[in-house]
Amino acid sequence: MSRTNKLEGAQLKIVRTAKSKGGIMLINDIETFGSELKKQRKRLGYTQAYISEFTGFSVSFISDIENGKATAEIGKVLHYANMLGMDVKLEARGEQ
Repeated sequence: MSRTNKLEGAQLKIVRTAKSKGGIMLINDIETFGSELKKQRKRLGYTQAYISEFTGFSVSFISDIENGKATAEIGKVLHYANMLGMDVKLEARGEQ
């Protein structure tokens, strides 16, 4: 099996915290990931400007994340997801 084939089996799951409604959302692309972060931010009642003041991230960076910009720095994106009360879980397909 080539490296590419091994990577095709990877999945990303966003796990919403117990306080939020919903459960696990399977994410297969960066646009969906960003969209889920945006939905969570809005559920919490936060504006991008408020998040910017709180985190030090620029409003344009937050917008880039939420619009699925593929080149956004992964460490900052994960920090943003965690700050919104979301966990990110990676698992190989077929594994629980």
